[in-house]
Amino acid sequence: MSVSRRGVVKGGAAGALSIALAGSLDSIFQTSAGADVGEAYGYGPLIPDPKGVLDLPEGFSYKTLSVEGESISGGGVVPGHHDGTATFPGSKPDRTRLVRNHEQSTNGTRAVARPEWTYDPAAWGGTTTLEVDREGTLLSQYVSLAGTSTNCAGGRTPWGTWLTCEETEGFSAQTKTHGWVFEVDPHGKRTKPVPLTGLGRFAHEAVAVDPHTLTAYLTEDAAGPFGLFYRFRPRAHRGDYHAYAQGGRLEALNVRGVPDLSIVQEPGTKLHARWVKVPDPSAKETSVRKQFDTITRSQKLEGAWWGHGKVYFVCSFSHKSDGAAAEHAGQVWTYDPKSNQIELQLIFKPGGRFDGPDNITVSPYGGGVILAEDGDGEQYLVGTTKKNKPFAMARNALNGSEFTGVTFSPDGRVLFANRQSDPGATFAITGPWHKLRG
Repeated sequence: MSVSRRGVVKGGAAGALSIALAGSLDSIFQTSAGADVGEAYGYGPLIPDPKGVLDLPEGFSYKTLSVEGESISGGGVVPGHHDGTATFPGSKPDRTRLVRNHEQSTNGTRAVARPEWTYDPAAWGGTTTLEVDREGTLLSQYVSLAGTSTNCAGGRTPWGTWLTCEETEGFSAQTKTHGWVFEVDPHGKRTKPVPLTGLGRFAHEAVAVDPHTLTAYLTEDAAGPFGLFYRFRPRAHRGDYHAYAQGGRLEALNVRGVPDLSIVQEPGTKLHARWVKVPDPSAKETSVRKQFDTITRSQKLEGAWWGHGKVYFVCSFSHKSDGAAAEHAGQVWTYDPKSNQIELQLIFKPGGRFDGPDNITVSPYGGGVILAEDGDGEQYLVGTTKKNKPFAMARNALNGSEFTGVTFSPDGRVLFANRQSDPGATFAITGPWHKLRG
């Protein structure tokens, strides 16, 4: 999401770190300085980048690739507003493919693709597919889907495709309806610009798919009223390209006695989930979230990722001034399908060093996560240890643009992340990942 559209979380990077985490008070690391001062956990202090682009811990390095506006071999340019991203095996064993969203609405650098990969010629969003080598060096790239709108986040499927989500319910110059999820084949052979209508028409954020049941879990970023957390149970019993096109049942999360997730402030809190069928997933007359009188809602539902047998999902912030029940500067939740419970893993308190978590990925190192910040002031990639202890993994040293699209290569060697704008760019980060402290 763009900072201007999302607003900011009050507080500042120079304030004390105030994160309440599962466990005791020794989980809280206090500092009165910025990210260039020592970290109690993680990989140590961030070292200022001489180029003024990306600050990283000692021993780590980055490559910048696929910058907005750069020419693409075969014609066209790299679109703008880099967002949700996932990685896949490449065309050779030592290569990786990335599929990356572009959160374009009607401004910025437009995504332009071949006619057979274009849904609505009047829309500006889409996806780009990149191939890189083992070190993260760019080898090729092309626009793999166009004619969609405001492609924010999405999710990787267990069968090796990318679900790209439109964060909109309409489009002022539309020739077709928007607010859908589309499926992109990283190898380009099967991609068709056809919406997966069973996953609903709403302001989609991210998707995480259970590889055992193929159930998809979806977040919604919306206001008036706030968005919902959904699950889609497909009719298909086998995962393959466009398996979700066979339809299924879309349901919304409801927790008895919890109308707003912001009221939960104690990490470790577990709540029983109830799932309510969505009457009209296509929102032909009424927005999906407005089809319920009593339901559990949340302001700023954002990233989602599958890991450790659970769905991780993020709420970026909650403001009473916007109508929320309580204040926070970010929550990370999990949903466990086996126990049918959601659990608050961590919460960022207003005024802390980190705020506004957005995209998320589960790290293969230490059992924690990497969060892409979209908050106030300086923007960080925030890592956590297995015990949810936070640390700064990277800092945007160039400008105030948010981080997006955090994802590891299939072999865990490279962490990819995007700077969304001014200009949009993708970073390939490498280093001694095994040296995680805490």
